[in-house]
Amino acid sequence: MFEKILIANRGEIALRIQRACREMGIKTVAVHSEADREAKYVKLADESVCIGPAPSIKSYLHVPAIIAAAEVTDAEAIHPGYGFLSENADFAERIEQSGFVFIGPRPETIRLMGDKVSAKDAMKASGVPVVPGSEGAVPDEPDECLRIALDIGYPVIIKAAGGGGGRGMRVVHTEANLLQAIQLTQGEAQAAFGNPVVYMEKFLGNPRHIEIQVLSDEHGNAVHLGERDCSMQRRHQKILEEAPAPGLDAKLRDKIGERCAEACRRIGYRGAGTFEFLYEDGEFFFIEMNTRVQVEHPVTELITGVDIVQETIRIAAGLKLSVKQKDVHFRGHAIECRINAEDPYSFMPSPGRISLYHAPGGPGIRVDSHVYQNYYVPSHYDSMIGKVIAYGASRDQAIARMRIALSEMVVEGIKTNIPLHQELLNDTAVLEGGVSIHYLEKKMGLHKS
Repeated sequence: MFEKILIANRGEIALRIQRACREMGIKTVAVHSEADREAKYVKLADESVCIGPAPSIKSYLHVPAIIAAAEVTDAEAIHPGYGFLSENADFAERIEQSGFVFIGPRPETIRLMGDKVSAKDAMKASGVPVVPGSEGAVPDEPDECLRIALDIGYPVIIKAAGGGGGRGMRVVHTEANLLQAIQLTQGEAQAAFGNPVVYMEKFLGNPRHIEIQVLSDEHGNAVHLGERDCSMQRRHQKILEEAPAPGLDAKLRDKIGERCAEACRRIGYRGAGTFEFLYEDGEFFFIEMNTRVQVEHPVTELITGVDIVQETIRIAAGLKLSVKQKDVHFRGHAIECRINAEDPYSFMPSPGRISLYHAPGGPGIRVDSHVYQNYYVPSHYDSMIGKVIAYGASRDQAIARMRIALSEMVVEGIKTNIPLHQELLNDTAVLEGGVSIHYLEKKMGLHKS
């Protein structure tokens, strides 16, 4: 096992990884920007290194500074968390070339799954169902593009192969708009991702977003840890997540979960990963794989009892998975609310100093947050300041506990989206379960057909 790990991230995930390491007896190195010098995880780390000014490009995305910090502190491995460089194959490669262990998949696996076209091809070969679409990138011939769209059936969606985070997508409802949409998306893809390749898929009108959590080691072992429903989103950004997915048949979950685990074995996957699907009319359609730990991993941890972060560390150290599929049991229900420093209805970021802070507690409540009273929320990074997770023996109990937790939580000095979460947890459709990915934007009057 490693003696010292450098955590190449910030915020609540940096603290979450640090706690996992401390429990395992592993020393930690916190890297931080000048803006995060007073952060809780920096103070709690065994060592800390300032890697640059506040802007991410000069600190958390500055690869030479991160590797230099690992060298001067004699760290053995680097955990990237989520966001920033976590799915950057070049970063993973540089780490391993510099003599450190990257706590995550191999660089070639990140590249394979990072390109949406090659990822879909790999999933098809493994028997994972995918959305009907073009076989790879859209062709150069206009007539062929029109034929493919006709075969798929309108509406279709044009997606950037190297895209993510909701960028590089365009829905096309009629043949007359198809060719122009392809050209525009190619231009955006080149500008945003340095890769102009786009592909075409059937646009599903009212799907849910359901994802499967997997763990896979270097010894051919892979397990799935069930599903999460992440359909409550705005502009492809998740706001509330839960596990298990309401109304999903357990046999169907096990079937799709085992296919995902088998896909991991086939591609030689290493670490934690998430298969993301659109789910409509009882069918799963693969859209992408995230080759890292997810923001919403705590809901899966609570219903399975498996520490996903610790497993990623064990796997990176060359150990076998500590659980087999027969050992994975799903108990109860968990819901996570992402608490963001933003206006709850306009979603405008609200950086600033937290003048009063009180975290909720009580049975079944977990709070993953790096903030504290008098903490200054910087404007340079994502607006999430923490996550409240509620666990119950049933979905109704988890919701009841979350309502109590949100009513107890105090964050003053800045705006947060707590009022939005409170509204959602009293919404009839949300309480029934199974809303689509468009529900929140329709509710907020933002949905564009």
